[in-house]
Amino acid sequence: MPAKRTLAAVALAAVLVLAGCGGASTGAGGSGEIAADRGANTGGSGGAEATASGGDGASGGGGGSTASEAALRERALIKTGTVVVEVDDFESSRANLTDAVEGYGGFVSETRTQRRGPENHTYVHGTLVLRVPSEEYESLRSDAEAEGDVVSSETNTRDVTDRLVDLEARLENLRAERDRLRTLYDRANSTEDVLAVQRELSDVQGEIERLEAKKQSLERRVAYSTLTVELREPDPTPTYTREAWYDTPVVSAFLQSVEGVLVVGRAIVVGTAYALPYVLAFVAPVAVLGGVAWRLRDRLPR
Repeated sequence: MPAKRTLAAVALAAVLVLAGCGGASTGAGGSGEIAADRGANTGGSGGAEATASGGDGASGGGGGSTASEAALRERALIKTGTVVVEVDDFESSRANLTDAVEGYGGFVSETRTQRRGPENHTYVHGTLVLRVPSEEYESLRSDAEAEGDVVSSETNTRDVTDRLVDLEARLENLRAERDRLRTLYDRANSTEDVLAVQRELSDVQGEIERLEAKKQSLERRVAYSTLTVELREPDPTPTYTREAWYDTPVVSAFLQSVEGVLVVGRAIVVGTAYALPYVLAFVAPVAVLGGVAWRLRDRLPR
């Protein structure tokens, strides 16, 4: 009996020990989970913000990549062209092209006209400088060529994408430098420091304005293409082409010869009419005096 009681006591103690160990381990695990939950509650908002910002960054990165691809697909091109056209009426063609460029959302940048020829044989040459949105350039060029007979047509394209990218990068650096200088300006204590920072800030601001103006000029030239159209009215003065004499028909040659004889005869008559007064005024007196002198010589004794 004592042995059995001893074994029962040992078993009960073992059970109590095991129960205590299990409770301790369970309590430790529970406190760890609570701590984890507290950490999650404490940093939950930060984690959520980090996740959200990470998500935004991922989407932003995707947008930047898409924008870069789009920028690569859409190059910044400056288009300029020249078209020379022979037209029947300069004023009518100019009015048509003015209406066309305004219909495309463009405008006439410059007009030059020049009237040539003597008196009633005048004709007009003129030049129109047209600015039109780049996407409408080809349509306007087709309209200009349809005004008459095309003498020449030329289009030049210049890629300025790299220049615009370079200008934007330089502007970003200068703006960042301007912000740093403004911070230094606010923190400057001495008058000397204030003046020095102010000079640097003024130089940086001037460079920013210069580059921005240059960038805007390039962007305007990319957005609006330039087409120079020269309109020429035909010269109304008749032109004669000389043929070789042996290509003249026989009858025509005979008639021309008869006409030549008549011209020579008329020239002789007219020349005689012109010369007769001089003969009467100078030759006749000399002849009379010569005759008188001849007769007097015959009467003198030898």
